Amino acid sequence: MTGSVTAATGKPTFLAGLIGTGIQASRTPAMHEREGAEQGLRYIYKLIDLDKLGLGTDALPDLLTAAVRLGFDGLNVTYPCKQAIIPLLDDLSEDARALGAVNTVVLRDGKSFGHNTDGWGFAEGFRRGLPDVRRDRVVQLGAGGAGAAVAHAALTLGTGQLTLFDVDGARAEALAGDLCRRFGPGRAVAGSNLPDAMARTDGLIHATPTGMAKLPGLPLPAELLHPALWVAEIVYFPLETELLRVARRMGCQTLDGGGMAVFQAVGAFQLITGRKADADRMRRHFSSM
Repeated sequence: MTGSVTAATGKPTFLAGLIGTGIQASRTPAMHEREGAEQGLRYIYKLIDLDKLGLGTDALPDLLTAAVRLGFDGLNVTYPCKQAIIPLLDDLSEDARALGAVNTVVLRDGKSFGHNTDGWGFAEGFRRGLPDVRRDRVVQLGAGGAGAAVAHAALTLGTGQLTLFDVDGARAEALAGDLCRRFGPGRAVAGSNLPDAMARTDGLIHATPTGMAKLPGLPLPAELLHPALWVAEIVYFPLETELLRVARRMGCQTLDGGGMAVFQAVGAFQLITGRKADADRMRRHFSSM
């Protein structure tokens, strides 16, 4: 076990934080702190909102240095920092290196170690929420930090072919190439015609920031959705995004971003504290908020 012990209480103490933009509505701090309390820890979890601080990703080196000096045990990292933080870290886990994205940084003895629990988090949520859906062809919107993790998870879950779309076409091409090298030729492609891909797909994974409280709206034209689709969302604040509202009205099976939020937090909690989290308890707490 890492962390320190508070003299006044005798409880192991952990200090962690979340770095990202527009994160005031995040449920991550409450999930970590409640699970810590349930395990007899003094767990303090701080929001480090770049928007509120008037900072950009160029502040990451200073923020990481400050976290080390202030005795933080770990950090979670979200949009738009999951890839930008990588060059600043001392080492990466196998998953983080393969995905090219970090969502959890463990700080030990002045060193920083990057991990990624997003892919596992998405897969666990998907297995529970959409266990029996067809996955021969799947369209994914977003090939950034979270998108890379979700794409790996989608192929691990048995997706036949994943078609990737991103505002940065080169980023979609690069991710498709990485996925094919890991999972086999043709398993992932960068898409060029979204209406055509949506007409032929079994399901849609949304992995862009669109729909967050800070960035409301739909990530694609509503007319591209149809009742035969399933739709999986990774945005979780708000839990009911416009995409999910429209999809449900059309009769699609849907999966909100809550499952991924809970299970990535389960993984991050264990990395930061060295203690196994109670996933069912964390899920109940998430649902109660």
